[in-house]
Amino acid sequence: MSQAELLELPVAIDLVTAARALGIGRTRAFELVRRGEFPVPVLRVGATWRVPTAPLLGMLGIATTTSPQ
Repeated sequence: MSQAELLELPVAIDLVTAARALGIGRTRAFELVRRGEFPVPVLRVGATWRVPTAPLLGMLGIATTTSPQ
């Protein structure tokens, strides 16, 4: 994913999108979640997994703050 695409993500994303941003596959992402080793916080919402975008962007070194104008 490009930096522009990452900055356009909503507040929380699905696990597959987070995995894509990290450059890992879907199967590996679910395996890491099951083992409690996914590199950023993961939330269980009903039957789905959601990943808050801010910690993901932070891990990738992408600043989300804007400078005052």
